[in-house]
Amino acid sequence: MLTIEKGFDSTSKTFRLPVELVDEMGKVAAKNKISLNNLVIQCLMYAMAHIEDSEAIDKNNKQGVKQ
Repeated sequence: MLTIEKGFDSTSKTFRLPVELVDEMGKVAAKNKISLNNLVIQCLMYAMAHIEDSEAIDKNNKQGVKQ
């Protein structure tokens, strides 16, 4: 018997997004032959991985530290 694995635990949430953003993301997903859901996950994971970097930059800018 075939067992389909998701690869990760997931939960279902509802978000309201701008129509233009959803349309643009749909085009990117189609062009890359992935689901819109997969693209959203990848975008969110990228944002979360880089959010600390932007907070550190903001902190350094407030302290007058040059990049």
